[in-house]
Amino acid sequence: MRIGDVYRELPFGLSIEIFPPKTTAGDEALFATLERASHWNPAFISCTYGAGGSTRHRTIDLCAKIQNDYDVSATAHFTCVGSTRDELRDWLETAHSHGISNIMALRGDPPVGQEQFVQVEGGLQYANELVTLIRDEFPDFGIGVAGYPEKHPEARNLETDLQNLCRKVHAGADAIFTQLFYDNDSFLRFREDCEESGIELPIVPGIMPITEFARIKRITSMCGADIPSSLFSKLEAAQDDDKAQFEIGVEFAIQQCQALIYEGVPGIHFYVLNRMDACDRILEALDLPSDS
Repeated sequence: MRIGDVYRELPFGLSIEIFPPKTTAGDEALFATLERASHWNPAFISCTYGAGGSTRHRTIDLCAKIQNDYDVSATAHFTCVGSTRDELRDWLETAHSHGISNIMALRGDPPVGQEQFVQVEGGLQYANELVTLIRDEFPDFGIGVAGYPEKHPEARNLETDLQNLCRKVHAGADAIFTQLFYDNDSFLRFREDCEESGIELPIVPGIMPITEFARIKRITSMCGADIPSSLFSKLEAAQDDDKAQFEIGVEFAIQQCQALIYEGVPGIHFYVLNRMDACDRILEALDLPSDS
């Protein structure tokens, strides 16, 4: 199912994001995760695209496997990093030939060792340019783009960030998927700002359940998301107890998702870091529309 159809045709769009492992053991663990994820009948499972395009072909292979082996629609992440327009077209042709119908169009992070994004000669600089390329030359693809409730780390301010999002929307995106966040008020303000700017696309909250305090501190420091002080204090007090951290994170995510569903979100996009333990618990607790 294409992204544009998900939020028109389904009462709720559940989606789950995974990443390409680097080892055989990681592959086996991921396949077990995909089996568990497929039992929840997600609208799609997305697969990320490594920094600098380091896993570009693995992304296509895994998306094809998701569709062929688990009978779930796949969405392939795709970035501008390190590629000319012709190389971007070649990748899109390959994705299309593998039966992939959805693209998550992103500018992308610089390769390891490179501090800033650098446009290659003959390439693209911004995500909206990538959306334009896909929409103009590969119109059959559904296109998702990223939104940042607490601002992209490189944006000067929230207003500039919103203007950048509007460019992606006007270029032809079908839905917006947010960066992870732990303060629903940030998401609701972001959604309101989008609506006031004339954005009418579905805005899907991105949720990363907290399972390890040290890991989530590292992730939020990179993406600029805040952890509410009350949650931070609970996790800090339990930092020597792995099970307690997991339980605190899962219970918080359940409450967070319940509140978002109450606010009428069109779906939830779960960042599961290739493990379904927390997501299974959360989905068991949520009263999702039965046709999701």
